[in-house]
Amino acid sequence: MRSNPTGRQLRFGAELRKLRERAGLTATGAGQLMGIKQTQVSNMEAGRVGVSAERVRALAGHYDCSDEALVDALSAMTTERSRGWWEEYREILPAALLDLAEVEHHAGRLRTAVTMHIPGLFQTTDHARELLRHVVPELSPPEIEHRVSFRVKRQTVLFADAPTALVAVVHEAALRMRFGGLTVATSQLRHLLDMSERDHITLRVLPFATGSFPGSGQSVFYAGGPVPQLDTVRLDQSHGPVFLDAEAQLRMYRALLDRMESVSLDPEDSRDFIHKLIHDL
Repeated sequence: MRSNPTGRQLRFGAELRKLRERAGLTATGAGQLMGIKQTQVSNMEAGRVGVSAERVRALAGHYDCSDEALVDALSAMTTERSRGWWEEYREILPAALLDLAEVEHHAGRLRTAVTMHIPGLFQTTDHARELLRHVVPELSPPEIEHRVSFRVKRQTVLFADAPTALVAVVHEAALRMRFGGLTVATSQLRHLLDMSERDHITLRVLPFATGSFPGSGQSVFYAGGPVPQLDTVRLDQSHGPVFLDAEAQLRMYRALLDRMESVSLDPEDSRDFIHKLIHDL
């Protein structure tokens, strides 16, 4: 039995619970249908025990779930046995950061919108190190280096043989922040331009001239799952990332990102904007 299930394991169990609750069944009732104890149903839904693909399909049948795409996606999650690269940081970094890397690794597509920081998946090591130097509570030099290396390894999703598509909306305020001084800031902007030239990356700038816009002041990260029900939203807070997956929340943040993208510059104009910004520094 798992004593500390990962975020993905918890999410899998939560989706099983949602299916059961939609069917109007208690954990005891579900256990009776399956011929297992109520505690086993509860442990599955808490992510504390593994579940086979066959059992997922059996549960879906008992729960009268006709959404084949969702059942297929949940069944596929049960076959993931390998430990991800992030596990080497298990005793070093907060679990929420490892959950973030796991979400990114399994996402089919990514969307993000930021107003004050360059997205972590685009940050250079110097830029990331400068940001982490000002984390509260203060991090020790070894802790900073662990987090820098972790942030860089997260970026492998953008450099894989089949890289994950990413759409990023970045506000002009984030582009003008001179974290680490002029040299670091200029290098970060040039790296951002280089990344924006990749076919699977769409970078859009929200200039000051846009004025007010939906989602101002927020940093939103949206990871698309194999089906919309398995999408995940991450909000960055001072105490760490917060993950959201309720259907109403997912709908709201999809709409929010759609609106932010609609009022931002198109990719070509965004690159021109950054080029001019570098020239003006």
